Amino acid sequence: MSVYEKLRALSISLPQLTPPAAAFVPFVRSGKQLFLAGHIARKDGRPWQGQLGADVTTEQGKAAARGIAIDLIATLHAAAGDLDKIARIVKLLVLVNSTPTFTEQHLVANGASELLKEVFGERGAHARSAFGVAQIPFGSCVEIELIAELADGA
Repeated sequence: MSVYEKLRALSISLPQLTPPAAAFVPFVRSGKQLFLAGHIARKDGRPWQGQLGADVTTEQGKAAARGIAIDLIATLHAAAGDLDKIARIVKLLVLVNSTPTFTEQHLVANGASELLKEVFGERGAHARSAFGVAQIPFGSCVEIELIAELADGA
């Protein structure tokens, strides 16, 4: 099943590429590697603000990370031109706006990891780091960046 068929089966439609809010580009290609800039959580088209361990639950954070994964897939589509040309999701870096006592950053990150594995199959299995941070731009609760590898000839 193609990535696009899988997205349709999951009732996921990809959003338009969001222009950067600062002095950077949404992605860079270097050889077969695609480096995607950090994407923040959004809710109703605006930054999903809050802090895990204070006013955002782990389940809400996981939902935010899943939403970011959809945005990242849309950026991958823009970068590669065809999601079926993605050979591998290599790595995620997940930043979680959290209180000093919050320790479930890994569970929040699962929201993105699980969706990428579901959409890309084994090509979606990736290395990952998840960190608690004091703040994210716009007060967003989660930010994720992604590294992917293109297939030969892509």
